[in-house]
Amino acid sequence: MSTVKAIYPGSFDPLTNGHLDLIARGAKIFDHLVVAILKNSEKSPLFSVSERVEMLTEAVQPFGNVSVATFNGLLVEFVLEQRAQAILRGVRAISDYEFELQMALMNRRLAPEVETVFLMADEKYSYVSSRLIKNVFELGGSVEGLVPETVISRLQARVVPNRR
Repeated sequence: MSTVKAIYPGSFDPLTNGHLDLIARGAKIFDHLVVAILKNSEKSPLFSVSERVEMLTEAVQPFGNVSVATFNGLLVEFVLEQRAQAILRGVRAISDYEFELQMALMNRRLAPEVETVFLMADEKYSYVSSRLIKNVFELGGSVEGLVPETVISRLQARVVPNRR
């Protein structure tokens, strides 16, 4: 019997509990799940790629079938290099679905043998995004319960909240 390997791509800047929920659920579905951090030079991330690798590696330790990697370029090329059969994507709202559908269809055109699997976000994280976490934290709001404690520590060390 063959094993099914999936890639869960993203920027993870920073890692949220919504990401961790998808990782936990994906780890139950797939034999091996690779959480893949996109090295995107067009974005100016808060955390370096190595810091995000550290955060994710620490967070996925409880899962025996989850690993962390980084990639550049086309996702499907990375998926094929990894000999994976699927891409895992989370969907929070209709707006996510429209974008994710476009990406899934393009990926299917580029690599028809790779399937995209969508998981609905848990309703308690359906509004959470890395961008929103950074914005709320920078403005002095609490992000407790929305990101792992280690991420809060890293945010506190990196960002001086703008309290009015």
